[in-house]
Amino acid sequence: MDGAPAQRVEAGPVATPRRLSPTPVALAFATGCGGFAALPRLPGPWLPWLLAGVASVLLLAAAGWRRRLPVALAPALLVSLVAAGALWAYLDACRVLCSPFPEQRVNQTLVAVGRVASLPQDKGYAERFLFRIERLRADGEPLGFRGLVRLSWYRERPALRVGQRWRLSLRLKPPHGFVNPGGFDYEGWLFQRGIAATGHVRDPEAAVRLTAGPGPYRLDHWRQALRDRLAALLPEGPAAALVPALVLGDRGGLTPAQWEVFSRTGTSHLIAISGLHVGLVAGAVLLAVRWSWSRFPRLTRRLAAPRAAAGVALLAAAGYAALAGFSISTQRALAMLAVVLVAAMLGRTLRPWSGLALALLAVLLLDPASVLSYGFWLSFAAVAMLLYALSQRLAPPFALVRWGRAQWAVAVGLLPLLLFFFARASLVAPAVNLVLVPLFGLLLPVVLLFAGLALAGDWPWALWPVAVVLDAGYALLAAIAGWELAGVTLGGRALWVWLAAGGGALLLLAPRGVPARWLGLVLLLPLAAARPPAPPPGAAQLTMLDVGQGLAVVVRTAGHTLVYDMGVGWPSGFNTGTVVVAPYLRHRGVGGVDIAMVSHADQDHAGGLEGLAADLPVRRVLSGEPQALDAPAGVAAEACRAGDHWRWDGVEFRVLHPSGPAQEGNDASCVLHVAAGGASVLLTGDIEAGVEAALVAAVPGALAADVLLASHHGSDSSSTAAFLRAVDPDWVWFSAGYANRFGFPSADVVARVRALGAAAASTATDGGVTLRLPAQPGPLVPTGAREVRQRLWRHRPRPADATSRAPP
Repeated sequence: MDGAPAQRVEAGPVATPRRLSPTPVALAFATGCGGFAALPRLPGPWLPWLLAGVASVLLLAAAGWRRRLPVALAPALLVSLVAAGALWAYLDACRVLCSPFPEQRVNQTLVAVGRVASLPQDKGYAERFLFRIERLRADGEPLGFRGLVRLSWYRERPALRVGQRWRLSLRLKPPHGFVNPGGFDYEGWLFQRGIAATGHVRDPEAAVRLTAGPGPYRLDHWRQALRDRLAALLPEGPAAALVPALVLGDRGGLTPAQWEVFSRTGTSHLIAISGLHVGLVAGAVLLAVRWSWSRFPRLTRRLAAPRAAAGVALLAAAGYAALAGFSISTQRALAMLAVVLVAAMLGRTLRPWSGLALALLAVLLLDPASVLSYGFWLSFAAVAMLLYALSQRLAPPFALVRWGRAQWAVAVGLLPLLLFFFARASLVAPAVNLVLVPLFGLLLPVVLLFAGLALAGDWPWALWPVAVVLDAGYALLAAIAGWELAGVTLGGRALWVWLAAGGGALLLLAPRGVPARWLGLVLLLPLAAARPPAPPPGAAQLTMLDVGQGLAVVVRTAGHTLVYDMGVGWPSGFNTGTVVVAPYLRHRGVGGVDIAMVSHADQDHAGGLEGLAADLPVRRVLSGEPQALDAPAGVAAEACRAGDHWRWDGVEFRVLHPSGPAQEGNDASCVLHVAAGGASVLLTGDIEAGVEAALVAAVPGALAADVLLASHHGSDSSSTAAFLRAVDPDWVWFSAGYANRFGFPSADVVARVRALGAAAASTATDGGVTLRLPAQPGPLVPTGAREVRQRLWRHRPRPADATSRAPP
């Protein structure tokens, strides 16, 4: 009606379209990547089709709304992004896992044609390098296996160059490493790097170099030439390893002892080229270009100085990442930096949290396996802590105070994460980094400049000042690393302890207006106060650690710890006492070893003693060959003798051998019987059949045990039928390396164990094996670390007869 007022129509609530910010998008994609990486096994081929269907349908539905979509559709889009992340992670993992190295070809000599795919590392005893296999044959027949393998060339090795094409005779095996509670996951480390097998050159005389050119590895070929020239120009000392690490990302020259110094002082991040290094180079170039560009009005009229500086800084960062070989850490750093610099080049204002989310998305698109890297979590956590603690707050007027607050935020925020990953943290690290990081920001450009001068003019003198500074700095760090506070260790903790510690760190870093921030200290206290559970009085915990072709056993009671053998130690510096035994003890909350019993002086039993004693205090050393041991400083090795016995927390320990005249070698091994109220174990070292017969004749009643550690790793020179009958075990354990060259455990010993009706476990197939010896009689249920720590990439060897887990 003309002139009539318009009627107001009431409508129900309408979902308002909105933009989906980068943060939920990145988190959804990361959830998919992380969720796939958390799977215990690689799913069947149906999974990628399911994920692709979910992702494509929902993403296509959302695409119709362009940049704005209804609120109701946002959860569906996030689900599709989770599926897309899982699919992307599956496709990346499939490169390594979908066509694994065939198990039946282990210990066979194969002929491979391929290229050297990394800078060779001279370890003294061997040359270690990556090799990309193009063709593989066995007995003249082609095999379908292709991919990246990690090789060692032990003798008669030539001067290898990156990119060279070779025909080599190889012995390969699937990626296999030690698997122990609290231990380093070597198999996961190989998986992250796309390595599908490991092995060694079998017949050096048959090796044929097919081409000498770099092929597709021109960048690394050039980097190797620079490394060789630096090695010729640098004087001996720590700088000889540090300069290649800082300039080229080549850390192969650093020894385990040097890495320990950096770890104990919290400065490892300064040596491995990562976000700090790439950021420093980009920042220096950004400031220099912006200042110089703004001095020329003609240039600024064509392109604003901030945009020009961002573009040049990105190129400089990419150049430095290329110089470092585009390693995983530099790729991650470059992706994070590119998000910020590209936004500056486009003139976009990037919110800090949105920038971090976009960087997360870029890193995962580049390498979805990054979610398995400690560096990934520490990098993003450090930036997140800085944003959380410092953004949108008034900055202190003094630069030193601002820097101190930043270091405090990183130290407190990362403390729970560092302890969770490494079971130890350096309490001196915040103070060291407070001083060292700014100095390093000045030092790194100088190192790069002087290294460039030395290489360009072949002037060794240009590197002398750098070498003097780096050598002096390392000496100072080595002195600090010796302080007690430089290595505070914490064992395994319950999940609630870590959640409380994370909440406590966030509360301590909260704004001043948040009430009761001091409660953050209370939430951090369980980290120090909580302890991993120890066996109750009268019971014991027995763990046969996976140390490869060696032996290491830990026996814990309510208040004491005995370590029976410590595995191997090699002149190269690799030591299972440091790599396996000490991390396991820290994981269990053990701060020292009451007795280290070294059965005899062979390297595969005694070699780890030095490394263990360097990490944890050892109060007493017993051995069948004490005169042949290098005992820890201040501890004299004593002889173990038949008849020695003691009682800890209601658990009986009794030495059964050696007795009489001193013996040497395998037959000198200490034989130890451990008895709790409900079960017992017999540890036999490497005794041979003669000693077994003597024990059966002398102390037949004392040999009875529920668990027998098979002597000499299952060699057929031991574990005689008479000895097995005298012990009458329910379980026989073998400590042997996977695919070891001796063939341990032998088929004869396996047959004897089966005839006895005992069950068997082996470190080769089960990893570390743990058993509780109860205070009262009850069932014995060992658990293998490979079964407990199941992962996508976990190697699952074919169970041999020796490791069949039939019930006793």
